[in-house]
Amino acid sequence: MNDGNYLLSTIIFLPILGGLLLFVIGGENKKAIKWTALTITLLNFIFSLPLFFKFNKTAEVMQFVERHLWIPAFDISYYIGVDGISVLMVLLSTLSAILCTLVSWNAIKDKVKEFFISLLLVEGFMIGVFCSLDMFLFYIFWEAMLIPMYLIIGVWGGPKRIYAAIKFFLYTLIGSVLMLVAIIALYLYTGTFDILRLMSAVLPYKMQIVLFWAFFAAFAVKVPMFPVHTWLPDAHTEAPAAGSVLLAAILIKMGAYGFLRFSIPLFPDAARAMAPCMIVLSVIAIIYGGIICFSQTDLKRLIAYSSVSHMGFVTLGIFALNTQGVQGGILQMINHGVVTGGMFLAVGMVYERTHTRLISDYGGLADVMPVFAAFFILFTLASIGLPGTNGFVGEFLIILGGFTANKAAGVLAATGIIIGAVYMLNLYQKIFFTDVKEGIRGIKDLGAREIITLLPLLLLVLWIGFYPNVFLGFMDVSIGKLLNRAGTAGTVKAALDITAVYK
Repeated sequence: MNDGNYLLSTIIFLPILGGLLLFVIGGENKKAIKWTALTITLLNFIFSLPLFFKFNKTAEVMQFVERHLWIPAFDISYYIGVDGISVLMVLLSTLSAILCTLVSWNAIKDKVKEFFISLLLVEGFMIGVFCSLDMFLFYIFWEAMLIPMYLIIGVWGGPKRIYAAIKFFLYTLIGSVLMLVAIIALYLYTGTFDILRLMSAVLPYKMQIVLFWAFFAAFAVKVPMFPVHTWLPDAHTEAPAAGSVLLAAILIKMGAYGFLRFSIPLFPDAARAMAPCMIVLSVIAIIYGGIICFSQTDLKRLIAYSSVSHMGFVTLGIFALNTQGVQGGILQMINHGVVTGGMFLAVGMVYERTHTRLISDYGGLADVMPVFAAFFILFTLASIGLPGTNGFVGEFLIILGGFTANKAAGVLAATGIIIGAVYMLNLYQKIFFTDVKEGIRGIKDLGAREIITLLPLLLLVLWIGFYPNVFLGFMDVSIGKLLNRAGTAGTVKAALDITAVYK
């Protein structure tokens, strides 16, 4: 089966093979290594564009499908395809890889070849996660991504990089092991690793509950949800700028994607039963993450805790289990990748000049770096959800969906927006509008390469803010089928319906 001319395979394996190609380039030839990595990421982004322009938004089936039998004895296939949810994540991944390459251009000075190899491998494995339609293949990509990401944090990170890298690895590995046990249990019960066939399976209620929490262990850590979020601030703080962008833009979205792809359609009765619990955890993350931001003294750590709060909005939208909530949740996954990715890029750029991330070391940046200040204020306004920016659309839909599901949750989540506005505007005032600190006098404003790096994200902030339907249109059909599965699960009719939809 192949209706995509190997397009998805190309997007998955081009960066992986590109990473292997870098092995043959001498480590001393840093310029050739950087240009090769940039060329590969640019080519991969170009190859991913047909996904955006040729994707049929009205089709109810997986698209760009490719399937080859891999291990017949266990009915394991190399089976890939995308729907309206995963196609957006693939596009965000290919764009983020280019930006990570550009921001690392001068920032990475040691082991340059090894760094860009790791970066390209992470890109390929992450895209593999979003495209997999076979549970075994999905797990391989899910786990393979851990190794290069661990190296990016542990080798090219800050002073506490080893601690942060080990913590990241252990948290995600423990969660993944529980998911592996659940995958094996699913296979033994259903006899298949085919994700689309698994979506038509009707599992006993008690089994759904157990497997829901086993998958939860993996996905909640990745999001990260309260109270398993503590690895994220350490990883963000110690990772190089490219690592922070990869974490914010893609890696933590894999957890939310897992809830959408597996937890709800595979265990619909359990998802409905556990939704109130998930909503409570989400609201706690929104408020707790926001309040913790006030006490942060490190720029990256503050943005990291704001990510905990923003991802709380994402999970609230998903487990509201209504159209507005899930639409908002998926759109907010994209928005968070764009806005927080942009902020981490910006912090990396100013850190390259000052070698400090302490908020107290900054002041008067608006006078010294006016172009940088203009970019940062737009990302700040998007982060607090100002109308006209992408953040507003996502948070509005989520609160609408959350309020529909549970009025108290909707009201409490709305307070998170106020908290976010206070700490982000307070941060902006401190670092841009106070007296110019001695340590930052004379530093240069953004150069052409840095402006080119930030500009695509800024355009996305405004594009999604003013014309969200372009992006919401991708997910409408997929969300309809997902909620249909969640609302009618447990009956034979639902099982037949979902089979017809996805086959």
